[in-house]
Amino acid sequence: MRGKLKLPVGYENFAEIRETGFYYVDKTKLIEQLLEAPSKVTLFTRPRRFGKTLNMSMLKYFFENGTDPQLFEGLHIAQRKDLCEAYL
Repeated sequence: MRGKLKLPVGYENFAEIRETGFYYVDKTKLIEQLLEAPSKVTLFTRPRRFGKTLNMSMLKYFFENGTDPQLFEGLHIAQRKDLCEAYL
C-alpha cells in the first residue's frame, strides 16, 4: 500500500506539487481542449480558490522549453504523444 498523499494547501506551483508527492487532481485535459479548439483569446473564469493559478502553472510547464516530461507522466496529457512531442 502506498503512503498517504498530502494535500497541497497553499501550493500553486505545478512542478512543486508533482515532485513533492502531493495529491493532485489531473486537470491536463485542459491542455488538450485548448489545443484542439484554438481561439484568439481564452478567458478563465472561476470562483476564488478554484485552481486558476495552479492551472496557469501547469500550462506554463507544459509549453515552456526545457521542462522535464516526467512532470506529466501518468497524467491524461501524457497519453497524447502527438501533443507532447509538438508542444512539451
